[in-house]
Amino acid sequence: MDVSQIDLTLFVACYNEEKNITETLDTIVSACAEVGCTYEVLIIDDASKDRSVEVIREYMQRNPASPIVLKVNQQNEGLGNNYVEGAFIGRGTWYRLVCGDNVEPKETLLKVFSQIGRAEILIPYHAGQVGRTLFRRILSRSYTAIVNTISGNRIRYYNGLPLTRRYYVMRWHSNSHGFGFQADLITRLLDRKISYLEIPVSSQERTEGNSSALTFKNFCSVANSLLTMMIRRASKIFYGRS
Repeated sequence: MDVSQIDLTLFVACYNEEKNITETLDTIVSACAEVGCTYEVLIIDDASKDRSVEVIREYMQRNPASPIVLKVNQQNEGLGNNYVEGAFIGRGTWYRLVCGDNVEPKETLLKVFSQIGRAEILIPYHAGQVGRTLFRRILSRSYTAIVNTISGNRIRYYNGLPLTRRYYVMRWHSNSHGFGFQADLITRLLDRKISYLEIPVSSQERTEGNSSALTFKNFCSVANSLLTMMIRRASKIFYGRS
């Protein structure tokens, strides 16, 4: 298939998601079929220690018509690195991350995918999330406020898995290994006056397994991303460029 014929590359991040990955893939395939876009699903397993890879391969055997590609890392590379790697491997015009923990219902994916082309960056934000603790909500709002203060933007949410052109990810990607890469990328693109559209969506907490987001390693990565944004903002203020 020619590159121009693929509308969307979906990078599915997988790390120890054997109990969630099947439902995630079912949701993606169903949503893409309903929207009617041409797509590919690129799964990067980040050296899972469970049966994730076996479950994915079994799914691919059961669904040979689904455009799914699996890449298995021999060592853990981190979500940010895999996000960029997926952009270089993929073939679609547009690009988006879908986490393998099945926290996005089909309705959320439909809402985002149906807006492709209306702006260069589609930025989902949570209008409602079932099961999120008060601590997580406070942490999320604080992070958003900090990024807006540093960058001078007024975005509602930075970790909602934006959809943008795959070229932008390859050209202006973050060097962060962890969860700060989304805010870093979005602020880089907004500095270049690239158009955006914020989309209210709903999500849910994972039903199986534990999130790996709230770890010391990821906090350090996010801190590095915030420092990078601060330096870029200072450069823009003093030198007129970011």
